Amino acid sequence: MKPASFEYLRPGTVDEAIAALDHEDAKIIAGGQSLVPMMNFRLVQPERLVDINGIADLGQVAAVDGGIRIGALVRHTQAARDTMLGTAFPIIGEAMRHVAHVAIRNRGTIGGSLSHADPSAEWPLLVSLLGGAIEITGKSGVRTCSAEDFFLSPLMTDLEEDELLTGVVLPCMPDGAGLAFDEVSQRVGDFAVVACGAVVVMDGPRIGSARLALGGLGDTPLRASEVEVALTGATLDDIAGIVADCAVDLEPNDDMHASAGYRRSLAPVLARRVLIRAAGRAKGKT
Repeated sequence: MKPASFEYLRPGTVDEAIAALDHEDAKIIAGGQSLVPMMNFRLVQPERLVDINGIADLGQVAAVDGGIRIGALVRHTQAARDTMLGTAFPIIGEAMRHVAHVAIRNRGTIGGSLSHADPSAEWPLLVSLLGGAIEITGKSGVRTCSAEDFFLSPLMTDLEEDELLTGVVLPCMPDGAGLAFDEVSQRVGDFAVVACGAVVVMDGPRIGSARLALGGLGDTPLRASEVEVALTGATLDDIAGIVADCAVDLEPNDDMHASAGYRRSLAPVLARRVLIRAAGRAKGKT
């Protein structure tokens, strides 16, 4: 099928893009890896497409006070290869290997992934895990939003129709932090059945602090806050027991890709795997 007819605009600045969104049914297009298939099947039929690829500033990775800002137009491949991101957040390159296929990684954007808000996608989980601040620009100026407040439900975010996601700022990780990511999918390139990411700081033989984020187990990416508290002060031998029930109270989808029970049973396996890997990387920095 082909999309319904639409008006096409290509603004050169963020302000022009915001002005172009002042329409009853306008959509932003950047990589188009999610929007175009939906338009071809006429699941969505926007009257206006606002192509932001001409806004060069949105395609930059830059150091900012306390972290690194990733522009919304940064492609998955670009993020995976960026030296600054690779040094500060090696987990990004590790996660990007799981994003779909080469063509999609070359064209798809970070802003598009976050705006699309698939709860099994890698970028929503990464921003949640790393405590990122999502930058949103509208007529009234720029505001920031945490992942917890931005992701509302599958394919639903706090982004208003006349606002543009312009970037995300990832804060610097604690000294000595080890990071790890893994996921399981039915086939290479498919969305994750379950995904996990971890950040661990060691204090001698024990865990000084830990973060754990889970994807594919709810309507949004989830931070396992109770598990994080329990891990503090634990040894590596304690991890399996601590994460054993990390998904027991969750209600993941039960669909053609995997049953809810399988997802719940897979979560602690992946959680243990990424925590052990992250801890090992943290120990290597001490």
